[in-house]
Amino acid sequence: MEFYRFDKDNGKKITHFNSDFIMSRIIQTNSKANIGCMHLGESGIVGYHQAVVPQLLLVVDGEGYVRNEEDTYHYVKSGDAVFWQKDEWHETKTVEGMLVIVIESEELDPSLFMKLANI
Repeated sequence: MEFYRFDKDNGKKITHFNSDFIMSRIIQTNSKANIGCMHLGESGIVGYHQAVVPQLLLVVDGEGYVRNEEDTYHYVKSGDAVFWQKDEWHETKTVEGMLVIVIESEELDPSLFMKLANI
C-alpha cells in the first residue's frame, strides 16, 4: 500500500489560454481503465478483499480509514490517494461518510505523477 497526495499544494499553476487554476496530475494509462465514484455513507465500508488489478483510491470528500493485509488502519482525508497492487488485500471504511474516486487498470503507476505522502 502506498500513499500519495493530489491536493492543491501538490499541483502546478496553469496559465495557458488565459487560465488561472492549479492542476494536480493523477494518472495516465494507455490501456483500458475503469473509473468509478463511491459514495460511502455513515459507517460505510468497502469490505476486505483482494485487488483484481492495481487500484488507486482518491479521497475527494470526507475522511476514513484504509488497511492492507497488515491489519493496521491508516487515516485518510480529502486529497489523499491510496494505491494497492494487484492481489493486495485491502479494506476502506468511514465513520461519517466519504466520497472517493477509484481508478483500476493493469498499468497504473501513480509515482509518475504524484509525490509519495508520509502517512
